[in-house]
Amino acid sequence: MTETMSWLQAVVLGALQGLTEFLPISSSGHLRIVSQIWFGQDAGAAFTAVTQLGTELAVLIFFAKDIWRIVLAWFGGLRNPERRGVDYRIGWYVILATIPIGVLGFVFRHQISTAARNLWLVAIMLILFSFVFIAAERIGSRSKSIETMTRRDAIAMGLAQCLALIPGVSRSGATASAGLFVGMERAAAFRFSFLIAIPAVVASGLFSLKDAFEPAAAGQVTASGPQIVVATAIAFVLGYVSIAWLLKFVSHHSLAWFAGYRIALGLLVIGLLAGGVISAT
Repeated sequence: MTETMSWLQAVVLGALQGLTEFLPISSSGHLRIVSQIWFGQDAGAAFTAVTQLGTELAVLIFFAKDIWRIVLAWFGGLRNPERRGVDYRIGWYVILATIPIGVLGFVFRHQISTAARNLWLVAIMLILFSFVFIAAERIGSRSKSIETMTRRDAIAMGLAQCLALIPGVSRSGATASAGLFVGMERAAAFRFSFLIAIPAVVASGLFSLKDAFEPAAAGQVTASGPQIVVATAIAFVLGYVSIAWLLKFVSHHSLAWFAGYRIALGLLVIGLLAGGVISAT
């Protein structure tokens, strides 16, 4: 049986999406946990995917100058080999890094909206990938900028982005960690992480529009059109603020700050599941 989402719930989930989308703490994991505690049901992968359109609009606006420069350089380089500079190369890197998640996201789309949303899995991923963050901080040399990254680095980050299909991992956390492992500066890794998320998240959100209004999976909460629009708008505003804050924060602070929070949240969810307070599905 499905439940109808209230306006308060739509607003809170939209705000949660905006605040957590870019932080390496997993927005999809947070929406999954909060909706299960609050509704006793799943708000759904489709609702998450559509509200992510708001946060990706924030990325498009925040990095508008960079994106426009890269797009112009990419098309210019296709026409004229003499114009194939750094921005042309980054344009190709974004495309290469997007292909893996595009393929896997389509192939495993049914599992992503069902089995992958089990709260036991979400909690385990929150904890497990916290240690990946810590390892990346200790191993990475943090010597490369976006301008000096290689095609191999971009592919590594693109493969890591596929892990974000599992709630609890964190798209920005997985890709930025991969960036750190290949030697990128922390802020640079996050900036490229945001760029490669744009094609995948926008495509996922548009693909999920129909399912967001008519959830196909049993036990998922139904949101109205106006509620989704408002939630997406809130996600956009708070997402923009989160980007600005995160880029400043990671310039001077380790990912270990987020790892501690993720471990605590994961253990809390496991405790609630083990105690029968909430169900995993």
